[in-house]
Amino acid sequence: MEDIAMLHGNMEDIAGETSTTNDNETNTDLSSLAKNQSAQAFFGPENPEEPYSDGIKYNCVAPGKRFQSMFNLSGGEKIVAALALLFVIHSFQPAPFFVLDEIDVALDNTNIGIVASYIRDKTSSLQTIVISLKEEFYSHADALIGIRPDIS
Repeated sequence: MEDIAMLHGNMEDIAGETSTTNDNETNTDLSSLAKNQSAQAFFGPENPEEPYSDGIKYNCVAPGKRFQSMFNLSGGEKIVAALALLFVIHSFQPAPFFVLDEIDVALDNTNIGIVASYIRDKTSSLQTIVISLKEEFYSHADALIGIRPDIS
C-alpha cells in the first residue's frame, strides 16, 4: 500500500516530464506505421479536474481523417494505433520479448506488409512471437512453427 501511495505522489512529476516526450514518440511511431506524416496520437487524462485519480485517454487521428474517438476507428486503424502505443511504452520500459496474438486480423494485405516490416525494424533487439493465420504476415518470419490439432 505504501508503494501505491508513493507512486501516486510521484505521478505528477513523472507525467510532466514524459507527457510531451510520449506524445512526440507516439506520433513518430504512428506516422511511420501509417506511412503518412499526418497521423497523430494524443494522450490526456480521463478526468481533467483530477488528472491523477483516473486513467489516461489515448486517441489517434488516422491519415486523412478528422479527430474522433478510438471507438470510431476501423479495426486496422485501432491495431496500428495500439502497436504505436505498445512500442512507445517499450522504448521507456523495454521488455525481453513480445507475444502478439493475431494482430493482423483486421489488416488488409498492404497494411500487413507495412506492420510486419515495422515490427521487424522495431524488434531487432527483442524476441517476438507472433500468432497469425495469414500467410501474408507469417511469410515475413525468421522461423515458422505450425501447430494443428491431432485429427487421428
